[in-house]
Amino acid sequence: MILARVVGTVVATRKDPRLEGRKLLVLQLESPRGNSRDDFRVAVDTVGAGVGEQVIAVQGSSARMAEDCKDSPVDTAIVGIVDSLDLDDPVRKEG
Repeated sequence: MILARVVGTVVATRKDPRLEGRKLLVLQLESPRGNSRDDFRVAVDTVGAGVGEQVIAVQGSSARMAEDCKDSPVDTAIVGIVDSLDLDDPVRKEG
């Protein structure tokens, strides 16, 4: 699973029929401390996330197990909206 922030939306008028009616969002990956990384993904939204929200996403075969993604050409899916995140060691440095 990955943590990310929704930073935008994707509009695609022509796409695979199995993606019709699906909301596509642009994610910017984040560290658990909320630091943005210069790493982006396009993900199918399965939970009603919106721009600015921190989310949990899955990739690869796990993404195709998300709600309504079976047999779809999906590599990244948003599966949760983060309400809060608590770290056990607040002084631990990021790697």
